Amino acid sequence: MTATPTAPTAVVADLAPAPDDVDGRAVATIRMLAADAVQAANSGHPGLPLGAAVPAWAIFSRFLRHDPGDPGWPDRDRFVLSAGHGSALLYALLHLTGYDLPAAELARFRQWGSRTPGHPEHGHTPGVETTTGPLGQGLANAVGMALAERMLAARCNADGPVVDHRTWVLAGDGDLMEGISHEAASLAGHLGLGRLIVVFDDNDVTIDGAASRSCSDNPLARFAAYGWHTARVGDGNDLDAVCAALQDAAEETARPSLVAVRTVIGFGSPVAGTPKAHGSPLGVAGVAELRARHGWPDEPFHVPSDVAAHCAEIAGRGRRTRLDWADAHADGWRRWSDAAGRTAFDPPDFDAATATRVASGATLRAAADACPGLVGGSADLEGSTGTALPGHGVVTRHDFSGRTVAFGIREHGMAAVLNGIALHGGLRPFGSTFLVFSDYLRPALRLSALMGLPVVHVFTHDSVVVGEDGPTHQPVEHVEALRLIPGLAVLRPADAHETAACWATALARTDGPTALVLTRQDLPVLDPVPAAVVAEHGARTVREPARPAQVVLVATGSEVSLALSAADRLDELDGPAARVVSVPWRERAVGSGRLHELLGELPAVWVEAGSPVGWRAVSRPGDAVIGLERFGASAPGPEVYARLGFTSGHLVDAAVRVTRVTDPTIDT
Repeated sequence: MTATPTAPTAVVADLAPAPDDVDGRAVATIRMLAADAVQAANSGHPGLPLGAAVPAWAIFSRFLRHDPGDPGWPDRDRFVLSAGHGSALLYALLHLTGYDLPAAELARFRQWGSRTPGHPEHGHTPGVETTTGPLGQGLANAVGMALAERMLAARCNADGPVVDHRTWVLAGDGDLMEGISHEAASLAGHLGLGRLIVVFDDNDVTIDGAASRSCSDNPLARFAAYGWHTARVGDGNDLDAVCAALQDAAEETARPSLVAVRTVIGFGSPVAGTPKAHGSPLGVAGVAELRARHGWPDEPFHVPSDVAAHCAEIAGRGRRTRLDWADAHADGWRRWSDAAGRTAFDPPDFDAATATRVASGATLRAAADACPGLVGGSADLEGSTGTALPGHGVVTRHDFSGRTVAFGIREHGMAAVLNGIALHGGLRPFGSTFLVFSDYLRPALRLSALMGLPVVHVFTHDSVVVGEDGPTHQPVEHVEALRLIPGLAVLRPADAHETAACWATALARTDGPTALVLTRQDLPVLDPVPAAVVAEHGARTVREPARPAQVVLVATGSEVSLALSAADRLDELDGPAARVVSVPWRERAVGSGRLHELLGELPAVWVEAGSPVGWRAVSRPGDAVIGLERFGASAPGPEVYARLGFTSGHLVDAAVRVTRVTDPTIDT
């Protein structure tokens, strides 16, 4: 690395802390570590770390209950950098306070394989509680963390404060502008999550210019209307004022808190207070000027000895707090964790035609009875999605012991809050809405997959059979779009028994989210299927013809019963003998090789009431693919289904056609 040249003599060291001001030197250290990291990478966002160093230091040095030696301590405070572009700030704080993040990793900022990626990534860097960067997501995750803390306290604290911590957030203008923050903040205020404290880095600068260029609302008034405690600090470099406001927020237990701190983006740099400070390195000369203004040595990643010693004291204090907690409460937490970790349940019996959403509801209730950690709700649709949990209570601001969270009509906020609950640990969350509205929560679902969080999403009303509500409510491209998300298991069961197996599969997964795609209409009940068939193979044969099979009808969900009707019709016509294969989990069926085994060398007809793009990718030359490449229509569901080509007759014709290609002697 090229050494930073000596600063020009014309620059005055007017920000240098006093000799006895260890806090001032700590703040300067944070600023310089961040600036050095961004400059070393020649890429990054120095503006937020320079501007928000004081409130961030106040949180870490005065308020945050954590032990860098045990980043997974269950009763630690959570710190979320919602404005994830300012990751160099978080990395500087983690490095200083004793997390396993050495200076060498700061020097490798944004490089391949480093522990200091461009935006914080959960599971990649010790001390990072959630993956942030898409603005608003971190704040909404923090609402989930704060909710989980209250729900767990209601379950674990009968014999003492097993769960007793706070969630701290540093957010920027972009976080507060994005719509997801409105949804999550409204829910947090409604539930009175008093252990949630959001520090708003109020620098009035966005990428395109002043924040006032595009936004003139009053965030404090808005959050107050949501039911939050609010406060303003006029000078973000006044440590005492910041700490006083944060102390008031920490003592407010009935409402979440928003503390707006007026800061200067890029403070101390030549581009301070301008959009240029946001997302570009300061340059060699700019870093040199920053060093000179802080009276800082010409040494990249320098940490003064008194700052290092002070940070070690802070870490030691956290270690003692954690050990005291372990002596008094670790057994209580372990007992809850053992109970909450149970996922096995006895599936209900089904013996009549049942909508898979109804079967899902019955299965969910059985799972909830067996698995005390299972909690969740819907986007105001529990009756439609079958996710009500009678007898298990609803979470309110006065009683967090319930199992159902009334998320309201907030799909995006719901999904991000579910992520926060999963990230917190100790509970297993699920949420639900109509499949067509999965578009509203897709960004949070993508992050769930990126982080490998075991969240279950129940998506019902899965096809054009929704009917009279029309094309606005009839999903067409949604299942295929969900399958494109790496790490997301998309399960579309064919009947009630497959639905129970899919729920068992979802709860057994610990390394990623699961989407259950379910029907509104009743479907015939097939033979029971072990959950392992779905989890390990992703596909199964549901009909083998009496004579050697000549064609395979491959389907998912409601189209499996359609394929079975077509296979019976082929027998009646003395046509090609058809094997019927149900594929509840396509990606697993392809990856496991099971789908190839079930097809053999036989031609196939592939059918799903949705986009056929993915099925074309797995089909072979000569196969037929039946799907939808248009939107639906408003009419009774069965009529829409039939008019768009989903009839047994259409499948019969396709089966005959592909079989003739293989064996031209067949004549039906």
